[in-house]
Amino acid sequence: MDTPVRKIFLPMAMMLVASFFILSCATAASKPANISCPANIEWQLTPQAEITSFACEVGTFKKKTALIYTVSVKNTSKEALRYRLNIFLLDQDKAAGHLIPRKGKPPVVKPGETVTVKVPFFNADTASKELLVVLKTIK
Repeated sequence: MDTPVRKIFLPMAMMLVASFFILSCATAASKPANISCPANIEWQLTPQAEITSFACEVGTFKKKTALIYTVSVKNTSKEALRYRLNIFLLDQDKAAGHLIPRKGKPPVVKPGETVTVKVPFFNADTASKELLVVLKTIK
């Protein structure tokens, strides 16, 4: 009875460890060179894009006090793509998302083109110390 369990469990465990290793390598990305935000940021970026600049500031957005993140995204692939940007403020339990580009016919970023967006967090008057930034493609 000991042998069949080993024959099933050992390969499954090895596949699980290998899949975690592959997924961690696939989502690991180099951080942007131009960051002007004093926070510990975890990046999960698609390989089809590059964040060229990332900034945060407390200011007003549509006449309301907000923590505003300004993000520039460059399409590094050979095809026009649309992106979904999510920013999670881990120490404030807040999150926001943005489609890049929001509008258009068709709503895509052309190869080599850079688009800048502002993502506001209303009712947040202090900068977050821990962030998670996720950038994915949308088909």
